[in-house]
Amino acid sequence: MSLRQTLRGTGVAIVTPFTHSGDIDFNALENLINFIISNGVEYLVALGTTGETPTLSKEEKTDIVTFVFEKVNGRVPIVVGMGGNSTHEVARDLEKMPLEKAAAILSVSPYYNKPSQEGIYKHYEVVAAASPKPVILYNVPGRTGRNLDAATALKLAHEIPNIGGIKEAANNMVQCMHLLKDRPDHFLVVSGDDDLVMPQLACGMDGVISVAANCLPERFSNMVRAGLAFDFKKAKELNDSMLEAYHLLFAENNPAGVKAFLAELGLIQNHLRLPMVPLSEGLAKKVKIYLKSVAS
Repeated sequence: MSLRQTLRGTGVAIVTPFTHSGDIDFNALENLINFIISNGVEYLVALGTTGETPTLSKEEKTDIVTFVFEKVNGRVPIVVGMGGNSTHEVARDLEKMPLEKAAAILSVSPYYNKPSQEGIYKHYEVVAAASPKPVILYNVPGRTGRNLDAATALKLAHEIPNIGGIKEAANNMVQCMHLLKDRPDHFLVVSGDDDLVMPQLACGMDGVISVAANCLPERFSNMVRAGLAFDFKKAKELNDSMLEAYHLLFAENNPAGVKAFLAELGLIQNHLRLPMVPLSEGLAKKVKIYLKSVAS
């Protein structure tokens, strides 16, 4: 079964809850997992950027993946984030991480060192060879400093069998259309931009790996399912109701926005690891107002 079938719909890049002392709050993580799944999303993504992975140790990452597999217990597929800007270190990490139960890995393109397109291609060639699971490319130039061009992504898709999809978060609709026009039939294309998902579904995307679906899982996944069914009247109504949420989620940084939402819902404590800090007081008040408006 291709990733286009397994991972169609809404995936959630889950946050990592922390206690006041800065440890991982596994009780809150279990509650969050159950909340998200019970509200209808199609799959989870552990160790995405939303999970504050740059601040997690390798031991913590392994503990989170093991815990997520245990608590999900086969209810939905799980994708594991495994990326970095040292190609050979990513390959070594793939050998050590317990990935037997993963549907795929999500691997961000190399950040900060700004490789050429040929360098990005060769990086993913090595990662795909080392990975025991299909690789989903992750293009997010706002974080990495380098765009993964559509031509490079398509070359990877057509030439390397273990590359099964892409999370496209370049905020570029034309690039998305090129990917969708020329992709192989098996190749999964999902959005990484919550605020663009609805029009991207109209272009033919297979779904999304979402931040917003942490805190608005039912509303957001219903919007995606409506878009996948080409019921854009319903999709637009639901999307319109979340436009303010999209702004609040990303106005300062991710995951400060989503953690403010989740704390207001009583699912986690509002703690982040430096250099990330909680949402400013003014925006936090707007989060409360928004959640009251959608609950009424």
